[in-house]
Amino acid sequence: MSWLGRLFGEKPDEALPLYNAVVMRARAAHWYQAGAVPDTVDGRFDMIATLLAIVMLRLESEPAGGDTAARLAERFVDDMDGQLREIGIGDIIVGKHIGKMMSMLGGRLGAYRDGLTAGDIAPALVRNLYRGAAPDAAALAHVRESLMAFHAGLTTKSLPDLFAGDLP
Repeated sequence: MSWLGRLFGEKPDEALPLYNAVVMRARAAHWYQAGAVPDTVDGRFDMIATLLAIVMLRLESEPAGGDTAARLAERFVDDMDGQLREIGIGDIIVGKHIGKMMSMLGGRLGAYRDGLTAGDIAPALVRNLYRGAAPDAAALAHVRESLMAFHAGLTTKSLPDLFAGDLP
């Protein structure tokens, strides 16, 4: 943070380390190779949104996590805004795309919450991560097992560790 920001009482972006860790985790090659997630702009968005939703579900389980979940969503919007502009989407249309992306993130939160509660996230993965086109059984099993291990690992992490970007 700059000295000017400190002078005016600006708070650091507490969600940034966690958001960056989620994005780095979403870029791992195994999702796209063993998991057959499409290695496209849409596929990478879907992987970020999936991991972000799992992290946000963990945060919402803690009273102190809700504020950070909201900041994490804001960080997601800022990142997606920049990504859209970088690929050439104009100012007039960016807001519409961001609204659609936030709606997609909200849908994933609900789908993965329901899937985790039911003990089976595979239907939510096919619908949201693979956009309805199921991969082969081994790829789906890889992603499902990896996400379930990630979800279980998140429960063992303290909020300060998560806020610092320390993901399982």
